[in-house]
Amino acid sequence: MQPDLMGLEISKGELRRLTGFDADDVFRPSILKDKDKIWGFLLNEMLVALALTPIIVGFLYIFVIKPIIGSSILPVILLIITIPILVLVGRWLWRRFTCPQSLTILLDEVDKYHEVVQAIDISDRLAFSGNKDNNIDDREKIISALQLIREDLVRALQTERILRDNKKLLANSQELFINNLANLQALHLSERAGEYGNLLNQSLQIAVDVQEQVRKLNSSG
Repeated sequence: MQPDLMGLEISKGELRRLTGFDADDVFRPSILKDKDKIWGFLLNEMLVALALTPIIVGFLYIFVIKPIIGSSILPVILLIITIPILVLVGRWLWRRFTCPQSLTILLDEVDKYHEVVQAIDISDRLAFSGNKDNNIDDREKIISALQLIREDLVRALQTERILRDNKKLLANSQELFINNLANLQALHLSERAGEYGNLLNQSLQIAVDVQEQVRKLNSSG
């Protein structure tokens, strides 16, 4: 990946600093619609449930089952079956009620943004291998657009956390709500841009979605 693209990425560490959450711990309904992500998510949840099961079963057996009904294998078998299910349900409910919907929406926009960055990276590698032409001017425009969107995403995530941590705060600091949509719309690609034109359209849609979410945050704040 070229240096200018690497600088556009929003790392997991930066997301954690901006939101106060580990992005992987935030359950998002959009994951269920992505065949690639859902299997990784479900596998991770199952591994966590299986890892916690022996600890919980052992604790219940020593401090609850044995003192009350004595040594019995049947309750242990029932616990081994039910505890993983209860852990999965409990983790799902905890995520559902602790992670604000506004945050899940913004994290989805971050994913869309990264998909555009990855598409440019693939285009760069194809051009480098000589498989396709790469219009430098158009590439510079889409990079400029992504830089503006990154600023808006970071600003929106900061705004969401401020309002979440200060529920009674009336956000009067207007600089938090300034977006770069006007500057993005001023970026025009040539009609022959093709792929880069599509990427810019995707970027503009991300910007519009982020702007709408910030407006909702401002209203609810």
